[in-house]
Amino acid sequence: MRYLPLTEPDRQAMLARIGAGSIDDLFVDVPEEARREGLVDLPTRQGELEVERLLGAMAAKNTPAGSVPFFVGGGAYKHHVPATVDHLIQRSEFLTAYTPYQPEISQGTLQYLFEFQTQVAMLTGMDVANASMYDGSTACGEAVLMAHRVTRKKKAVLSGSLHPHYRAVVENLSDFAGYEVDPGAPVVDGSEDIIARIDDETSCVVVQNPDFFGNVRDLRAIADAAHAKKALLIVAFTEVVSLGMVTPPGEMGADIVVGEGQSIGNALNFGGPYVGLFAAKQKYVRQMPGRLCGETVDAEGKRGFVLTLSTREQHIRREKATSNICTNSGLCCLAFTIHLSLLGEEGFGRLARINHANAVKLAEQLDDVAGVEIVTPTFFNEFTIRTPKNARDLIDEMADKGVLAGVRISRLWPGEDSLDDLVAVASTEINTDADRAAFAAALKEVLS
Repeated sequence: MRYLPLTEPDRQAMLARIGAGSIDDLFVDVPEEARREGLVDLPTRQGELEVERLLGAMAAKNTPAGSVPFFVGGGAYKHHVPATVDHLIQRSEFLTAYTPYQPEISQGTLQYLFEFQTQVAMLTGMDVANASMYDGSTACGEAVLMAHRVTRKKKAVLSGSLHPHYRAVVENLSDFAGYEVDPGAPVVDGSEDIIARIDDETSCVVVQNPDFFGNVRDLRAIADAAHAKKALLIVAFTEVVSLGMVTPPGEMGADIVVGEGQSIGNALNFGGPYVGLFAAKQKYVRQMPGRLCGETVDAEGKRGFVLTLSTREQHIRREKATSNICTNSGLCCLAFTIHLSLLGEEGFGRLARINHANAVKLAEQLDDVAGVEIVTPTFFNEFTIRTPKNARDLIDEMADKGVLAGVRISRLWPGEDSLDDLVAVASTEINTDADRAAFAAALKEVLS
């Protein structure tokens, strides 16, 4: 059969070879309560036309991000991506290209990765950047492991306002490697005192700017305190557009900078694939994960590109590799590079200013709604509001009124009862005056 080519004797032979008595034996590590009994509630067989109609009807129950006023952020943001970006990345030489195992013959790929690295280094104010990571959260995890290698210490101090997904990746990697993690409790208004938690055992301090709740902070004092204890400062961000206005982490003393580049060139895409950004000081370049492309000249003196550093296990590094990243988000970082090239430095700064202005306008309108409190004193394009109604109910009721109002904070911080009335609201360049008015009007109705 086309889709089920294995016969029952084939399956039994495979199970016998690996020493399993049945297929169920392959899932013994999955708790019983997490296993599904029986088939999924779908028709067992239908024709192609029927399947298209069924899936189309199911998809129609969703509310697409572009169909209503949209104010959802929390680490993934809806921005306008010029049609030129999609047109160019779908050219066959880009769309079908894979990671360059023979890099010198992949000059096109190496060139755009080199340009990508240059852009990331300039945006973050750092010396060097690598040729992209999977996403911001895994880049953050790799940064912590890199800090342990550099400092030869094993304790990471995490800001309580670090995105929960980033924290979870760090904790997961640290757990299996035997490293210590000191995660802070969430501090909504940006007043967290992370300096008091830095000690002589600290390998690195991880802070986010703007943080998960939207607060923008000056990190210089934290950098000084970390360096006094011979620890590295890792600065993370989830909204790369903020770097068009906010002081770059490198100018505030960061040793490693990581973040999510999805906002530039990449649509929401149901949560991925995204593109992780990773930059560091020059002196730590040999401990950076992934790969680094460099510029050179060939035997005839012509400009060319090479894979300068290849610290992955696939490049014959094996157990000496700095990371086990098997590929990079190449097409996503190409989209990033094309979009940023189209914007240019002036356009990128203007985009950031528009984002901030739109968020300020929205905050002013929401602050006039009775019972609503803006709890983020200084922000870029995302801020947190406190409402007199449980956030879960409020967001559902707002959706019923045709407004996607934001992210319920407690959804990403389960078990934190004090966060049940908080909503993270993001406003980018896609939001119009009419969108903001619809948000405020719907919020008044829901809270009345």
